[in-house]
Amino acid sequence: MSRIVILGGTGYAGSHIAKEAVRRGHQVVPVSRNAPTVELAGVEYRTGDVRDETLLREVIEGADVVVSALSPRGDMAPAGTLRDNARTVARIAREQGARLGVVGGAGSLLVAEGGPKLMDTPEFPEEYKDEPREMERVLEALREEGGGLDWFFVSPAGGFGAFAPGEARGTYRTGGDVLLTDEEGQSFISGADFALAFVDEIETPAHRGERFTVAY
Repeated sequence: MSRIVILGGTGYAGSHIAKEAVRRGHQVVPVSRNAPTVELAGVEYRTGDVRDETLLREVIEGADVVVSALSPRGDMAPAGTLRDNARTVARIAREQGARLGVVGGAGSLLVAEGGPKLMDTPEFPEEYKDEPREMERVLEALREEGGGLDWFFVSPAGGFGAFAPGEARGTYRTGGDVLLTDEEGQSFISGADFALAFVDEIETPAHRGERFTVAY
């Protein structure tokens, strides 16, 4: 059993990861600004501002794995805010010997070998580009980390989120930096199966110091 601290643990991705980790018998500590409406049994919820380094040090102490399921929204929306937070979390995780897993976005994935990135295609709405740009900054910050930090970054399929939750199939495919699509050209993963892949990586590490993607 691992102690897994999930920053943003009551959001869409974070809550799915928490539910899957609890199902497998892990000790889960979701951290968020507000308490959830519905709590998972046996879970130690913590509330607070994840920009507060004192809080981060307190909740990360004793963790085997730290998950950042934060999004560049609200008070985390200004450019560079989430990246700087990721650097702080990475530093504390490295100091305490915890593994760091980050929930990324699909926008920085390439649509084919050699590019372009999904967010740079004509079909990607301009008003939604700030979020993938910030998540890419987080990925770049992790890639700039020196030795001593065990990290992984998971980009979901293009169709991932509360707007299209889908159903659990109990299966998924993994890839690298290129967006995965099915036979019909669709890219999708349910919240439950994204969490399945994420917790699989926690239990059986296959991607150290790199980004990977998951989809059907």
